[in-house]
Amino acid sequence: MNKTELIAAVAAKAGLTKKDAERVVNATIETITESLVKGDKVNVSGFGIFEVKTREARVGRNPRTKETIQIPATKLPAFKASKTLKDTIAK
Repeated sequence: MNKTELIAAVAAKAGLTKKDAERVVNATIETITESLVKGDKVNVSGFGIFEVKTREARVGRNPRTKETIQIPATKLPAFKASKTLKDTIAK
């Protein structure tokens, strides 16, 4: 399912127009993104937790030259599914 299909599905389930559903989906994504940028966790009960994880700096190796390189620390978005979502999918 891509974003357009998601918007159509939300519109059908909620009885909204596609334009209204698009605004809702976009606002949800923007709000989650803004919260993650601030470093907050977003806990959607029954669905899961969106959070930012930090990957430490490390030493890597260039496979072409075998030269060691320093890989800087980075922040990554992460999602942890709730038990409810896991159980629903497992059925």
